[in-house]
Amino acid sequence: MGTNKEMVEIWGDIVEIRHLLISMAISNISTIGGLLLAPSNNEGKQLFFGLMGSLIGFVISALFIKPKRIVISKEG
Repeated sequence: MGTNKEMVEIWGDIVEIRHLLISMAISNISTIGGLLLAPSNNEGKQLFFGLMGSLIGFVISALFIKPKRIVISKEG
């Protein structure tokens, strides 16, 4: 991990700002895409499609953006 990357702490975890913005964009695009694919006359399906879009965005982000943390365990 390079020392020149900007990191920020969110909910007790350290993340790289660039990857945070990329994952937010992926989630937003997939959520809005799911919402636009839903039938316009059924609010229940719109909610379901939007939630499925956000879940798909989360999975894509989790697959392509790897964690940066280093875990060291001590015995004793």
